[in-house]
Amino acid sequence: MNTLYFLQHYWWALVSLLGAILVFLLFVQGLQSLLLRTASTPQAKDLVCKYAGHKWEITFTTLVTFGGAAFASFPLFYSTSFGGAYWLWMTILFLFVVQAVSFEFRDHAHNLLGARTFEILLFLNGAFGSFLLGVAVATLFSGGSFVMEKTAITDLNEPAISYWTNGWHGLEGLLNPFNLLLGFVVYFAARTLALLYVISKQDNDEGAEAFRNKCRRHFPISAAIFVLLFVVFALWLCLRSGYREIDGTMTEVAFAYWNTLWTNPWILIILLVGVVGVLFGIVRQFLPKGEARNFYWVGGGVVLAVWAVLLSAGFGGNAYFISTHDPSMSLTLVNSSSSLFTLRVMAIASIAIPFVIAYITWAWRHIR
Repeated sequence: MNTLYFLQHYWWALVSLLGAILVFLLFVQGLQSLLLRTASTPQAKDLVCKYAGHKWEITFTTLVTFGGAAFASFPLFYSTSFGGAYWLWMTILFLFVVQAVSFEFRDHAHNLLGARTFEILLFLNGAFGSFLLGVAVATLFSGGSFVMEKTAITDLNEPAISYWTNGWHGLEGLLNPFNLLLGFVVYFAARTLALLYVISKQDNDEGAEAFRNKCRRHFPISAAIFVLLFVVFALWLCLRSGYREIDGTMTEVAFAYWNTLWTNPWILIILLVGVVGVLFGIVRQFLPKGEARNFYWVGGGVVLAVWAVLLSAGFGGNAYFISTHDPSMSLTLVNSSSSLFTLRVMAIASIAIPFVIAYITWAWRHIR
């Protein structure tokens, strides 16, 4: 096997895994989405901020790591998506910045704006931050209105390889039903995980049991919507056409993502195991004394299912970022990756990943 080809797929698998872990960690945003209605009492709001306030750094760090890994391994994707669709990404970044500020100043002694103001900001990050991330991820399949010309780097007046062709710069993605669907899938996944996380806690704080009971009542509705929307998304994805470079020409291929799953059964197995994990955790929630580990069952299933979906975007020769302006300029793993030298050096550095995961696990258990 060609070394460059292997490393391109190796790094797409790692970047996709980071994205999948990020979706799981968005349960922090799901917690914040509970602030305005589900957490209706001061005690419940304090509990939400207690739970989310000790975990949000891990989510934010994973988001930054995801962007950094994408930049190092697929710089053309980074410059095209993050640079071209910057209004979408800047909105997401702004929501995450106000999250950090809100946790810092909500109960600050000299808070002139009041706790309610920062609770609203936390809610906005929780509801719209997760939703917009889902919309942004969906553009891997629906594409964006960009032009990519590698020879443009020699243009002294405007040395930009890629640029956006409209003034919306990513916000037009909010008009695409497929993007909106994945946005809602991610939002309800985050909310479902958040409800499970609260239910799994055994705190004896004032109002804790009443808040857990309220979350138990809200859980079936959120979980049902999440599962239903994900099934619709998965079916839609399998029926979608994609683009692949065939004999040097970017060609539209019917059922491209289903064909990728079918010809790469290990990806299909990951998807099915993830779905089973999600359903097992949800069903187990309705059994007596079945609350302790359901958060991790559903969370693990979400990671595997999202990982499989992201793998299917780039594997099988698919164009993982389609140019709606001119499909021939779409990005694939082959035409958008870093050099062999860069990918090789990064592969050596990736040996440290198990140690990073071990640290995150340690921090997860001890930062409470």
